[in-house]
Amino acid sequence: MRFLFWIGMVVLILGIVSLVMPIPRNEREGFKAGGVFVSVETRHEKKVPPYVSAVMILGGVSTMVAGKKKS
Repeated sequence: MRFLFWIGMVVLILGIVSLVMPIPRNEREGFKAGGVFVSVETRHEKKVPPYVSAVMILGGVSTMVAGKKKS
């Protein structure tokens, strides 16, 4: 069950990274009038809510422990 351990490790690392790295999102809004298209592009950066990161970290640790015990 080493595979389960490594899956837990990946989820743990993603949970820790999601605490500090924002996720970029681009939005494009515009309108077309005749042959002219006018648009505005905005960029937002949002962080994942802390409770989602906590669930990922706890899930990763518990999966690692479960994978280690079955080896």
